[in-house]
Amino acid sequence: MELKKNHNFLSKKVFIKTFGCQMNEYDSNRIYESVAKIGYEKTETYDEANCYIINTCHIRDKAKEKVYHEIGRVKKNFKLKEKPIVIIAGCVAQAENNEMIKREPYIDIVIGPQAYHKINNTILNHLKKKERKEETDFDTLLKFDYFDKIKNKDNKISSFLTIQEGCDKFCKFCVVPFTRGPEYSRSFYKIIDEAKQLITNGAKEITLLGQNVNAYLYEEEEKSFRLSDLIIALEEFSELKRIRYTTSHPIDMTHDLIECYNKSKKLVPIIHLPVQSGSNKILKLMNRKHTVENYLSIYEKLKKINSKIEFSSDFIIAYPGETEKDFNDTMKLVKKIKFINSYSFIFSPRPGTAASNLKLIDEKVAKARLKLIQKELFNHQNFKNKKTENKVVNVLVENKMKGQNKFFGRTEYMTGVIFDGEKNIEGKIVPVLITSCNQNNLFGEIKLNKNIKAA
Repeated sequence: MELKKNHNFLSKKVFIKTFGCQMNEYDSNRIYESVAKIGYEKTETYDEANCYIINTCHIRDKAKEKVYHEIGRVKKNFKLKEKPIVIIAGCVAQAENNEMIKREPYIDIVIGPQAYHKINNTILNHLKKKERKEETDFDTLLKFDYFDKIKNKDNKISSFLTIQEGCDKFCKFCVVPFTRGPEYSRSFYKIIDEAKQLITNGAKEITLLGQNVNAYLYEEEEKSFRLSDLIIALEEFSELKRIRYTTSHPIDMTHDLIECYNKSKKLVPIIHLPVQSGSNKILKLMNRKHTVENYLSIYEKLKKINSKIEFSSDFIIAYPGETEKDFNDTMKLVKKIKFINSYSFIFSPRPGTAASNLKLIDEKVAKARLKLIQKELFNHQNFKNKKTENKVVNVLVENKMKGQNKFFGRTEYMTGVIFDGEKNIEGKIVPVLITSCNQNNLFGEIKLNKNIKAA
């Protein structure tokens, strides 16, 4: 049902507001490429949009309220203009589905993350019939079959590539199994094909994405492929300089994946491995299926392979049932591992999850605990950044900053670096002398000479 471009369709522009995770960023990029097939051009200017898409995330607190707040902003902005088609996509769309259409007449289409292959037909039907529509079926296979036929035109130095979706773990606090469905792994060969496209487009770094990315398992013709096989295959592309993956689960940190840190020269020495709590009691209550001891074993194995490997993580504070001792156990783990970068949040119940009706811990207690752990985490982060001062670090240059003779890039540990430079060095790995830092970024100057070449 795709239409050829004509003068009417060329005037159509789509703007996507993306909330949440890296997978949502990847999804938004693919949606852009899909709607281009029916004549929509991407616009970075909010006011130009004929079609306004809000790609939502359900992980953070008050996700639904943020969507309706955004709708209010759209309504206000377009009050004296022609109303754009308003589409709610992503995990909030999946969780709330038809209720959103009932509650807010300004919404035209609600579409879940496993139904994006239907977005073109849904838009065209709306233009023709003015039907308000909800599409929230789980058609993961059909979705990937559809997008595999559309070239990924993302031309960023650092690109995302989804290899796996969904989750079978059913942690009691998490809504992902209900919004993304069961675990599904894409074809190994089609992932490699898409990686080739991204590298041809200029990608020097690829981040492999999945709700449980290290649960990736693709089987075909008596062959099976895991995440480790993907990493080793990507290693062969000379133009690719760095490989990352996120988000991992401790129970899927298999021996073959751990050994990749021995075999691969491009796999970066940082792993995002959510632990959520340092208390075995709380981990059991969460249904996390791993223990603190399991986690420490992974940590020790990786450190033995390469002492420079660093960890980042996620922490849920004040989970129902968490005592002072449980929280102190979490603090002990934080102090032991010294996470380089982490995310910590007070538990907030998600409708439909097993933990949705549990008794909450006193708000003052929860906030006090969060403050303590964030202080400790930030101290570790600041300490790591301070250690780089007056040292040269390798930076993958992503872009030149607007209106400045400064460039932005990242270290292999994902730390942002802002530095002076005058040469066309985007996409290269260059040595940068770090002169100062703050909590989030490093600052410095490029150190190129006859003996030091950019990668």
